[in-house]
Amino acid sequence: MSNNTITPVQALELSSLITPTEQGIASRVLAKTTGGNLTLFAFDKGQGLSEHSAPFDAIVMVIEGELTLTIDGQPVTAKPGTIVRMPANIPHAVEAPQAAKMLLVMLREITLNHN
Repeated sequence: MSNNTITPVQALELSSLITPTEQGIASRVLAKTTGGNLTLFAFDKGQGLSEHSAPFDAIVMVIEGELTLTIDGQPVTAKPGTIVRMPANIPHAVEAPQAAKMLLVMLREITLNHN
């Protein structure tokens, strides 16, 4: 399974790959494989993702703005250039106190069958 929406063999500016939505959240899947997904998000000020959990680790990299990630009840402030790991099966939420863009990497466990 492979679903990639970005042009191969080309340097692309992350920020230009998504258009923010006024008073909303925009997302764009940049790559999707059996090993995980790469998704770009743009949050307008005051927007966010409600608390949820996932069965695999997720990595957040902030590109612009600032985000408050609440992971297992603990708030973490993430600014451009920072990276935060959200562990599998742990509740987490995202809030944007200002307009922000983030890259989300979902890492799936892959089980290999050896005969």
